[in-house]
This record gives sequence, structure tokens and C-alpha cells, in this order.
Amino acid sequence: MASPFVLITGAWHGGWTWRPVARHLRAAGHEVLTPTLPGLADGDDPQAHSLADVVDAVVRVVEEHDLHDVTLVGHSWGGYPITGAAPRLAGRLRKLVYWGAFVPAAGRSLYDEVPPPYQDLFTAQAQASGNNSVTLPFEVWQQAFIADAPEPVARLLHDLLVPQPMRYFTETVTPLDALDVPVAYLLGDQDVALPPGEYGWHRFADRLGVEIQTVAGGHEAAFTQPAALAEALLKA
Repeated sequence: MASPFVLITGAWHGGWTWRPVARHLRAAGHEVLTPTLPGLADGDDPQAHSLADVVDAVVRVVEEHDLHDVTLVGHSWGGYPITGAAPRLAGRLRKLVYWGAFVPAAGRSLYDEVPPPYQDLFTAQAQASGNNSVTLPFEVWQQAFIADAPEPVARLLHDLLVPQPMRYFTETVTPLDALDVPVAYLLGDQDVALPPGEYGWHRFADRLGVEIQTVAGGHEAAFTQPAALAEALLKA
């Protein structure tokens, strides 16, 4: 079997998110693991884990399956756990791929990297939740994350999202430093989950020192353009 993929989701998502993409990667002969991270399974306690626990979980997936030559992919917030895990897995990695993902800088959390309206939304949601979690409003989901899907599809998928632990947005990981593993950055050609300009996605490719590779679709292309995304991951 060809080299394995480990696919890490963004905020509010479970491993089920990757099923359409994973089907294409498996058809190409690859083993694919799509873990649901701690705190993001249906019914999980959003206060039970830290971001460090999530990083540990990514490392465990690779080590417990004894995977080698791994392409480790992180989407959106998933850039944080893959960045934290990569140095510990360097000897097992073939490539690190950020798809529409945050690339951590020293001492900066995801909360520090998003525009003030998102910061205000996250803070208000966490304070109102009773368990320090953030729920993504449908209007934000539809307009910024999955505008390339029909409304009934957007509503169905929104119903599957789970509350995101606020700690995962406010805690930090150590940034990449001289990791001897190839790195790629993919970005959807319709991705407006972050607005262009000061807070846009392009700054994260700059942090990695790589050129952006464009993929069809918006921020949720795993649902709307799974074949194109799978092909981009194979070529990254």
C-alpha cells in the first residue's frame, strides 16, 4: 500500500468530515486515518482537555498504528495540533500539509490570529455557553465557510458540528523550527473564512516560506470538492 495519510480536522468537526476525501485517497491506494480529536466527538465535555492533549492524540494515532512515511494534513484550526505533533513525529513523516490552515507563531493562539469580530464572537459564545465552548452560528458558517454549497446541504452539515472548546482557541503550541520535512500550503480559491488583507490566509504560507497551491472550492471543500481536494493532497 502507498504511503499513509493522517487527516486532522478544523474546529467544530469530527473525523467524519474527511470521509468523501478519504474515499478518493484510498481508491488511489493509500491508507487513510481520520481521527476525531479529544473534545470534538458528539457529547464530549468541552472542558475536559487542553490543546496539549489534542497534540498528544495526534502523536498517538501515528505511533500506535506504527505509521511511517506519513503525509500529515491539518485543516484550519487543525494547523495547531499538527504543528505541535510534527517535531515528535518527524522521523515518521513524509510531508506536512496545511490546507486553509493556521500556521502558529511563537506565543500566538488562534484567538490572536483572527479578526476582532471573530474574537468578539468567540468570547461571547464561550461566556454564554456555561462550559467555555464556542458554537458556530449558522449565518457565519453559511456565508464564510460553505458559501459554495446549497442551503439545505449547509444546514445539514451545520447540524453535525459540535461545540469547540475555547481553550483550543486560546492556548498555544511551539512553532515549527528547522523541521527536516517537506511542507506545503493549500488554499481554496473561494475560501473567505478569513477576510483578505491583514488577516488573510496568505500570511500563513509566508510563515512557512512556501508558495500557496490553489485548490477548487471554499473553506469546506472536503464536502463540496472532495475529488479536487484529494487530488491536490496527492500532488502537494
